[in-house]
Parts: sequence; C-alpha cells; structure tokens
Amino acid sequence: MTGFPKSVEFREEGPREGFQIERTIHPIEQRAELIDLLGETGVRRIVVGSFVSPKYVPQMADTAELFERIDRKPGVEYSAMWLNEKGFLNALAADRVHIDPMLIYYTSDAFCRRNNNCSMADMAERQKSWIELYRETGHAVASAGITTAFGCNFEGEIALSRVLDVVRTLMRQCDEAGIAVPTLVIADTMGWANPEAVRRMIAALRDLLPQGTRIGMHFHDTRGLGIANLYAALQMGIDLFDSAIGGLGGCPFSGYGDARAAGNIATEDSVFLCHELGIETGIDLEKLIDAARKAQEIMGTRLMSRVLHSGGLDRFRPRPATRSKAM
Repeated sequence: MTGFPKSVEFREEGPREGFQIERTIHPIEQRAELIDLLGETGVRRIVVGSFVSPKYVPQMADTAELFERIDRKPGVEYSAMWLNEKGFLNALAADRVHIDPMLIYYTSDAFCRRNNNCSMADMAERQKSWIELYRETGHAVASAGITTAFGCNFEGEIALSRVLDVVRTLMRQCDEAGIAVPTLVIADTMGWANPEAVRRMIAALRDLLPQGTRIGMHFHDTRGLGIANLYAALQMGIDLFDSAIGGLGGCPFSGYGDARAAGNIATEDSVFLCHELGIETGIDLEKLIDAARKAQEIMGTRLMSRVLHSGGLDRFRPRPATRSKAM
C-alpha cells in the first residue's frame, strides 16, 4: 500500500447527479441556492449540471440558465458534463462554464447503449473526434472517465482485464493525438465495488499508466460499501474523488427502480473520514453539513448521509485550554 495522501480533492457532483435522477424537476431557485451554499464550503469544483438531451433527462434542461443564476465564489470552478459534441458546444456557449474537457469510455456495451445510444466501441472511437474538437476550440483534454468499472446491472461483473483494455485504448488514442494521458477517473457507476477490488484496480492501473498519471475514483454507496471503498482508495494514496452532498445521485439509466438506491458517497461523510485520518481537504465540515440540510429540505425526504444527521465530533471534544491574561 502507498499510504494516505496528505490532502484530498473532492469534486462535488450533487447538483448534477443528485437532481438528474429525481422524478421531480425541482425549482431552479432552490438548486441555485444549494450551489451557492456549496460554494461557501471550500469545495474547489462543483458540477452544476449536464448539457444533455432534454428529451431523456428533462431535469437538466435548464442547465444554461442555472449557470446564469449562481453566485460564483473566488477559487471555485463551476463545471458541467456532456455526453456528445453537441453538449460540449452548448457548454461553450453557456455563461461562464468552467470547461474541463473530458473523454468518456464504457466497459459495458449494454449500459453504453442505454446511456449514449451507441456501442462502447463506437463511443471509444468517437473520442478521437472529441480530442480534435477540444483542440480546435483551444482546449486540452483534462480528464477521462471509465464507467461501470467494477460491475454492471445489465452485464454482471466487469473483469479487471476489460477495464485495462479500455485504458490501453485511451493511451493509444492519446499517443496518436500527441497528448499526455489525462487524469483518469474510475467510476463504480452501479455500486459493485468492494475494498479489495478497489485496491486491485488501483494497483493494476499504476502498473499500466504512465508514471505520474493522476487517478481519481467515483464511488456509489448503493450497498453501503461507499465509505469502505473510499478508505481503501485512500490507503492506496488516491487524492481525487467525486462525491455528492447528502449522498444524492445516481444514473437514471442504471436499472434501479428506486432512485434512492443509487446514491453517490456523501461529501460530508467523506470529508469527515478524511479529517479523522488527518488528511487535509480545505473544506469546512460544518458549512458542508448546512448545505446537506438544504439539500434534504429541497428533496423533501431523509437523505442517506450519516454525518448530516449526527454532525461531526468537534463539539464533543474538549477545547484547548486558554491562558488568562495577567491583570
């Protein structure tokens, strides 16, 4: 094992993943208020929404307007997601979207057809044109994501060898384009990962990827292993994670009938763990809990985060004694 990192970066996915799966389209004013609260916490990146088809994901239809409504905080990047070239161009045209050019790869053909309406091979091939489009618009590829890296509800367990084959495709395409392999984020999209599988995945990726390539993890807490998987990744030195306030989130095409079954790891639970381990995050946990309370108020139901309901431990710990001033 590598050992814990000194600091960790969390990318807040709640405003996107949390609301895209909801059957109700929540008022834009409420979502903007939540994003503004998150901007006060010390989180460095907030994924505001997605530029995707309003026909299939109507919850994200007003993403461009949402970007106009948020009160941007210094030092915070407000980004978005897209699944095709049209979505990227819409993001470029929107108001002050932080463009984080990404590549997207699938390990499950069945899931790719549901989420992108094409085969995983076709989606991988499309990444070549994405790289060129980014170059033409003056942007460099910053990250790549691999979905359903541990398992898929439609295809079953995903072999590590299949994930590594996808990584080799990414590396080959980057080499052909003359660019460096970007930050690689591995996604447990449907909650199949366990701590040992996480350790094996990270070790294998480090053996394959160019030295120094940053690895990030995107965990879901579908079956209660999210924090255990986070801990395993921390032990391996991973310092980049996607998370969602209150444990919101999930993919609307993942096959779960109950949207609440597919939440991401809660940002406040994850930050609490890091702080207890002495790992810096730059995030104010109490402000994060306040944002989680707002998320729960908007959703109108009890969220699955633990720290949201219990709070942190600082209020129970004795405060350092202070010397009285000499009179």
